[in-house]
Amino acid sequence: MNRKDMTVLEHIMELRKRLIIVIVFFVIAVIVGLFTAEPMIKFLQHADLAKELTMNAFRITDPMKVYFQMSFVIACILTSPVLLYQLWAFISPGLYEKERKVTLSYIPATVLLFLLGVAFSYFVLFPFVLRFMTNLSEKLGIHQVIGINEYFHFLFQLTIPFGILFELPIVVMFLTRLGIVTPKFLAKIRRYAYFVLLVIAGIITPPDVMSQLIVTIPLCFLYEVSIWISRMSYKKMQRLERQRSEEIVNEN
Repeated sequence: MNRKDMTVLEHIMELRKRLIIVIVFFVIAVIVGLFTAEPMIKFLQHADLAKELTMNAFRITDPMKVYFQMSFVIACILTSPVLLYQLWAFISPGLYEKERKVTLSYIPATVLLFLLGVAFSYFVLFPFVLRFMTNLSEKLGIHQVIGINEYFHFLFQLTIPFGILFELPIVVMFLTRLGIVTPKFLAKIRRYAYFVLLVIAGIITPPDVMSQLIVTIPLCFLYEVSIWISRMSYKKMQRLERQRSEEIVNEN
């Protein structure tokens, strides 16, 4: 059945079916996360970044809290492709064939960019942050006692948002396809966008100029890539509109 011919109730039932699929897969992913959280926590504890640090539990519930946090993060990452696919499956009947293929390609690109953002923040940014904190403690004569809950909370607080920020090109491409933004508009607000990215970098990093630059530079690069992608998407969209107009004229 064509999505345009569906009633409001049928739309709601279709959405309900998609949500049930996502919820069921999320429950399965949580179970997987419960089995993989322990080796992942141990791996991160013994990685080069943390092997010289002594993890402490200040509360009896701290190990359990970290364990479930890791399970939840793993479950969310595993569920994200399914969530994106179900979203695509829900809206795809209202798209043209070429648009379906293009939007379907967003799913692996979205997951890949998120993982790249997490990897960049963990392997590049996180060491600088740890080094900055350690050096600051030594200068102030403070002996650091690191809690495992605080360590992993800070790790997630730094890596997950950065992974989301790496989705900027995909978001811009999607908004361009919807006609909400244009490459000309993005280029026009470039200086304001850079300022916003600088503020974001200052929020998710310590007050260290080098760390902020490490975050700001790739974010600005991503913004320029987003403009280029928007320009390509905008040209394709105009080409499709011309083809549709020609098809309508030929049919008449």
